[in-house]
Amino acid sequence: MKNMLEKKLAELNGERVSGEPIIIRETPAIEVAKRHSAKDIALWLYAIIALIFATLVNQYLPAYWQPASNVWTRIGVIMALIISAFIALAFTNQGSAFKTLLLDSRIELRRVTWSSKAETMQYTWQSVVVSLILAFLVWVLDMTSSQIMQLVIG
Repeated sequence: MKNMLEKKLAELNGERVSGEPIIIRETPAIEVAKRHSAKDIALWLYAIIALIFATLVNQYLPAYWQPASNVWTRIGVIMALIISAFIALAFTNQGSAFKTLLLDSRIELRRVTWSSKAETMQYTWQSVVVSLILAFLVWVLDMTSSQIMQLVIG
């Protein structure tokens, strides 16, 4: 408990804790993602067009380009289009915000306290028992309501 408090205090002071640098961003990722520029619009348009072409390659490219009659050539062209679309999206403001989100989530996952195997088994059995009890109650209610409906309808 004491180590955890010391670690939190060090984080607030901006010091390094156990070799991990404290990452303080000037602008939050959500603000970066909300920005729009002409470059972003062009990259998004390129990515959308590349993905549309990737879906059409298999059907139309062999008619216009002889080497595309080979299935591996078509697969290569499709993969190149998909990869280039994702690379283009990575250079947008939204792409950089997504990279920031991934880095921040990686840092947060290091801080998670995972339950032990015994706790996981205990909670799993508790969930199964509660589910069975609820299933039995729903079955009883269903049977009761059907019996009442048979008495009413005849």
